Amino acid sequence: MTITISKKITGYAVVTEQEQKASETKTAEIHLFGEPLSRPDKLVGNTYKIKTPASEHALYITINDVIMNEGTAQEHRRPFEIFINSKNMEHFQWIVALTRVMSAVFRKGGDITFLVEELQSVFDPKGGYFKKGGKYIPSLVAEIGEVLKEHLHEIGMLKRNEPEAHQKAFIEAKRKEYTEKQNASNEGDNSGFPEGAQLCAKCSTKAVIVMDNCLTCLNCGDSKCN
Repeated sequence: MTITISKKITGYAVVTEQEQKASETKTAEIHLFGEPLSRPDKLVGNTYKIKTPASEHALYITINDVIMNEGTAQEHRRPFEIFINSKNMEHFQWIVALTRVMSAVFRKGGDITFLVEELQSVFDPKGGYFKKGGKYIPSLVAEIGEVLKEHLHEIGMLKRNEPEAHQKAFIEAKRKEYTEKQNASNEGDNSGFPEGAQLCAKCSTKAVIVMDNCLTCLNCGDSKCN
């Protein structure tokens, strides 16, 4: 007597012909996390001017916001689109591409704060620059990230990481102590920090000085002792 088994053995699993055909014809399911925001006729926003050594002319960054849940207790603003204009056409192509991608992310909804870190982590192979106030900016893209960060602070999507009251008092005391020791009322630069200060690894500002054998940042209060 002959016995016929209508199953195929694949590895360690036994699969019938019907199950195999069903798995071959099954299509992947697409899950949408939310519908893209539609553009209203009127938007509110801010325009920021930045002037960097990377560009001969100033850049004007406009971020327009859409008002969500208007008229309710949950009313808030969130970015909807971004435009960058300048007389300098050198960076025109990639700036247009960047703003279109960013605007698409804005309109998709959800958390967009990750864009700040992504933009700030871009480094120019030619080197960065220091902006007014002594803060180091690694690239023009990172400067755009700084503007987006400031805008998100202003509309309440990001909280400012400001020092606490006791930290502010400590910073002011250290700054005053250093100034008195050096008698450097005219030795500082336009950043407001002592000339020759080092770059702080925490806040990227040239405000680190040596006091009492400790490296102390006069901007954020970070301190390391030998």
